[in-house]
Amino acid sequence: MKWIHTADWHLGKIVHGRHMTEDQRKVLFHSFLNIVDEEKPNAVIIAGDLYDRAVPPVEAVDLLDEIWRELVLERGIRVVAIAGNHDSAERLEYSSKLLREVGLHIVGKLDPTAGPLEIAGVPFYPIPFLEPARVRHVLGIDSIRTHHDALAAVIESYDMIEKDAVSIGHSFVAGGLETDSERQLSVGTAGQVAKHLYDSFAYTALGHLHNRDAIQAERIAYSGSLMKYSFSEVNHQKSVDVLEWDGRWRRRRRALTAERDMRQISGTLNELVAPSFYQQQKTDDYLKIVLTDDTALHDPMAKLRTVYPNILHLELELLRRQEQTSTFERETLERKSVEEVYLQFFEAVHNRTAPDVLKQMIEEGDV
Repeated sequence: MKWIHTADWHLGKIVHGRHMTEDQRKVLFHSFLNIVDEEKPNAVIIAGDLYDRAVPPVEAVDLLDEIWRELVLERGIRVVAIAGNHDSAERLEYSSKLLREVGLHIVGKLDPTAGPLEIAGVPFYPIPFLEPARVRHVLGIDSIRTHHDALAAVIESYDMIEKDAVSIGHSFVAGGLETDSERQLSVGTAGQVAKHLYDSFAYTALGHLHNRDAIQAERIAYSGSLMKYSFSEVNHQKSVDVLEWDGRWRRRRRALTAERDMRQISGTLNELVAPSFYQQQKTDDYLKIVLTDDTALHDPMAKLRTVYPNILHLELELLRRQEQTSTFERETLERKSVEEVYLQFFEAVHNRTAPDVLKQMIEEGDV
């Protein structure tokens, strides 16, 4: 038995004003489907957040429909997908009873009467994103208040969990590493679940956290997101997990490649637009650029876009240092002379000690 674990596609995602649907299409059709064709799995498991929002754009809906066709109808692979916190459970489940007949199993809402789904002799337990209030209502347990409570109650409701069973979930396991592109499940730790809740399963395939290394565990894993969706993810390697059974589940990672990477570069304006630098770069990547110039610049974005057309974020280190100067306490400043305040301001903005010539000019009253 072999299956592929992926999650957090976020189809229809907008990053810094840029629609990512076409980039997502290229990753899915060129990279993801190539892996599927090479591995020939019995199943593909998608652990939530297929869409980026409850009402996705038409282009995202069409893209998901095309992928379903490629996997289920063209390749005959069974697909199990659950709803994540970004998805609308009701919309995602539309026509799910009919789609099951062709091998597409979509689980949007919690159904306490549903048992495991068996694929090639392996029982899979799809557990969609659990909103505590909804679980409290469905199970009739008034004490459910947190995501941990909800997951514990759902797992306890299963009559018997087979020793080789696999769970598919969408949750924030306590201790997991977050990124900037994930939506908080709740305030504080109420959105987290303890890792030991999944101990009854031989393996747990998770979605929600975008870092594939968010949890270090042999029998629990996040696949990570389909693409980089924030600059906190620039050092991530995006991939899918390939699981094979040989008495226990063995995991391999297959890298996903995007046409455009998401990266950060820094330097002065002149350095970054110099041919000697940009000719060594993939200039059409999605970039965060940090300019380190010590002087004010006139329309640096326009100059940079002539070389780097897909800049998503520009940061001026000079402005950041200037913002830091606003933290000076008024009482401290009132005890200093004008000359001392000026020198302190200079050092904060330029991140270096004022030169002697400037100090001399201040002493002589020429500044």
